[in-house]
Amino acid sequence: MHMGSPIQLLLIAIVVLVLFGRGKIAGMMGEFGKGITAFKKGIREGSEELEKQAADEAKDVTPKDKI
Repeated sequence: MHMGSPIQLLLIAIVVLVLFGRGKIAGMMGEFGKGITAFKKGIREGSEELEKQAADEAKDVTPKDKI
């Protein structure tokens, strides 16, 4: 992927700033950060649940035909 020149990137940043305003961009970045935090929390909770389930299954070593 080709990265634009620094001047092109600066021009894009200025256009975005003019269109949305500083406050709107800051709000969007805050929401984006909250979304990433929630996603990471969900991943962590999901993996903890899978680990707990695997640990519970590992504890039950009774053969199925003996029950």
